[in-house]
Amino acid sequence: MAQLKQPDRITLTGVSAIGHHGVFDREKRDGQPFIVDAVLFTDVRPAAANDELGKTANYAEVAEEIKAMITGEAFDLIETLAERTAQRILESFSVDAVEITVHKPKAPIQVPFGDVSVTVHRERE
Repeated sequence: MAQLKQPDRITLTGVSAIGHHGVFDREKRDGQPFIVDAVLFTDVRPAAANDELGKTANYAEVAEEIKAMITGEAFDLIETLAERTAQRILESFSVDAVEITVHKPKAPIQVPFGDVSVTVHRERE
Protein backbone atom coordinates (compact mmCIF):
# COMPACT_ATOMS: atom_id res chain seq x y z
CA MET A 1 0.00 0.00 0.00
CA ALA A 2 1.38 3.43 -0.98
CA GLN A 3 2.01 5.95 1.76
CA LEU A 4 0.29 9.30 1.57
CA LYS A 5 2.66 12.24 1.53
CA GLN A 6 2.08 14.50 4.52
CA PRO A 7 3.17 18.07 3.71
CA ASP A 8 5.45 20.00 6.04
CA ARG A 9 3.74 22.78 7.96
CA ILE A 10 4.78 26.05 9.54
CA THR A 11 2.11 27.19 12.00
CA LEU A 12 1.56 30.65 13.46
CA THR A 13 -1.18 31.01 16.04
CA GLY A 14 -2.66 34.04 17.70
CA VAL A 15 -1.46 36.86 15.45
CA SER A 16 -3.63 39.67 16.73
CA ALA A 17 -4.40 43.30 16.04
CA ILE A 18 -7.29 45.74 16.11
CA GLY A 19 -9.26 45.79 12.86
CA HIS A 20 -12.36 47.55 11.63
CA HIS A 21 -14.19 44.67 9.98
CA GLY A 22 -17.91 44.08 10.36
CA VAL A 23 -21.30 44.91 8.93
CA PHE A 24 -22.25 47.40 11.63
CA ASP A 25 -21.12 51.03 11.55
CA ARG A 26 -19.86 50.82 15.14
CA GLU A 27 -17.56 47.91 14.21
CA LYS A 28 -15.99 49.91 11.42
CA ARG A 29 -15.78 53.04 13.57
CA ASP A 30 -14.57 51.59 16.90
CA GLY A 31 -12.64 48.51 15.80
CA GLN A 32 -12.16 45.31 17.76
CA PRO A 33 -9.59 42.55 18.16
CA PHE A 34 -9.09 39.98 15.42
CA ILE A 35 -6.88 36.94 15.83
CA VAL A 36 -5.47 35.00 12.90
CA ASP A 37 -3.93 31.53 12.81
CA ALA A 38 -1.98 30.51 9.73
CA VAL A 39 -0.73 27.13 8.58
CA LEU A 40 1.78 27.32 5.73
CA PHE A 41 2.23 24.13 3.72
CA THR A 42 5.72 24.03 2.26
CA ASP A 43 8.65 21.66 1.88
CA VAL A 44 11.13 22.70 4.58
CA ARG A 45 13.88 20.28 3.49
CA PRO A 46 15.78 22.82 1.34
CA ALA A 47 15.97 25.26 4.27
CA ALA A 48 16.83 22.56 6.80
CA ALA A 49 19.57 21.07 4.61
CA ASN A 50 21.71 24.22 4.88
CA ASP A 51 20.04 25.89 7.87
CA GLU A 52 19.12 28.76 5.53
CA LEU A 53 16.22 31.11 6.25
CA GLY A 54 16.06 32.29 2.64
CA LYS A 55 14.83 28.86 1.54
CA THR A 56 11.70 28.82 3.68
CA ALA A 57 8.76 31.07 4.47
CA ASN A 58 9.96 33.60 7.05
CA TYR A 59 7.24 33.40 9.67
CA ALA A 60 8.15 36.82 11.11
CA GLU A 61 7.41 38.35 7.71
CA VAL A 62 4.22 36.29 7.41
CA ALA A 63 3.09 37.62 10.80
CA GLU A 64 3.69 41.21 9.61
CA GLU A 65 1.59 40.56 6.48
CA ILE A 66 -1.22 39.13 8.58
CA LYS A 67 -1.15 42.15 10.90
CA ALA A 68 -1.23 44.46 7.86
CA MET A 69 -4.29 42.63 6.55
CA ILE A 70 -6.09 42.90 9.90
CA THR A 71 -5.35 46.62 10.28
CA GLY A 72 -5.73 47.50 6.59
CA GLU A 73 -8.78 47.74 4.38
CA ALA A 74 -12.03 47.17 6.29
CA PHE A 75 -14.28 44.34 5.12
CA ASP A 76 -17.84 43.53 6.12
CA LEU A 77 -17.11 39.81 6.51
CA ILE A 78 -14.37 37.85 8.21
CA GLU A 79 -14.75 35.45 5.29
CA THR A 80 -13.36 38.21 3.06
CA LEU A 81 -10.51 38.93 5.48
CA ALA A 82 -9.61 35.22 5.54
CA GLU A 83 -9.75 34.90 1.74
CA ARG A 84 -7.68 38.04 1.07
CA THR A 85 -5.11 37.07 3.70
CA ALA A 86 -4.72 33.63 2.13
CA GLN A 87 -4.30 35.20 -1.31
CA ARG A 88 -1.68 37.65 0.00
CA ILE A 89 0.37 34.89 1.61
CA LEU A 90 0.26 32.74 -1.52
CA GLU A 91 1.38 35.74 -3.61
CA SER A 92 4.12 36.83 -1.23
CA PHE A 93 5.71 33.64 0.06
CA SER A 94 7.01 30.40 -1.35
CA VAL A 95 4.34 28.06 0.01
CA ASP A 96 2.27 25.40 -1.73
CA ALA A 97 -0.89 26.04 0.27
CA VAL A 98 -2.13 28.02 3.24
CA GLU A 99 -4.85 27.62 5.82
CA ILE A 100 -6.08 30.83 7.44
CA THR A 101 -8.40 31.00 10.43
CA VAL A 102 -9.79 34.41 11.41
CA HIS A 103 -11.21 34.67 14.92
CA LYS A 104 -13.59 37.45 15.94
CA PRO A 105 -13.91 36.96 19.70
CA LYS A 106 -15.90 40.17 20.27
CA ALA A 107 -18.43 39.63 17.48
CA PRO A 108 -21.77 41.36 18.10
CA ILE A 109 -23.67 38.22 19.05
CA GLN A 110 -26.45 38.56 21.61
CA VAL A 111 -25.94 35.20 23.33
CA PRO A 112 -22.92 34.06 25.37
CA PHE A 113 -20.20 32.57 23.14
CA GLY A 114 -16.49 31.85 23.28
CA ASP A 115 -15.38 32.64 19.74
CA VAL A 116 -16.49 32.82 16.15
CA SER A 117 -14.09 31.97 13.35
CA VAL A 118 -13.82 31.25 9.66
CA THR A 119 -11.19 28.96 8.15
CA VAL A 120 -10.17 28.85 4.49
CA HIS A 121 -7.69 26.50 2.82
CA ARG A 122 -6.18 27.73 -0.45
CA GLU A 123 -3.60 26.13 -2.72
CA ARG A 124 -1.26 27.65 -5.24
CA GLU A 125 -2.75 27.36 -8.72
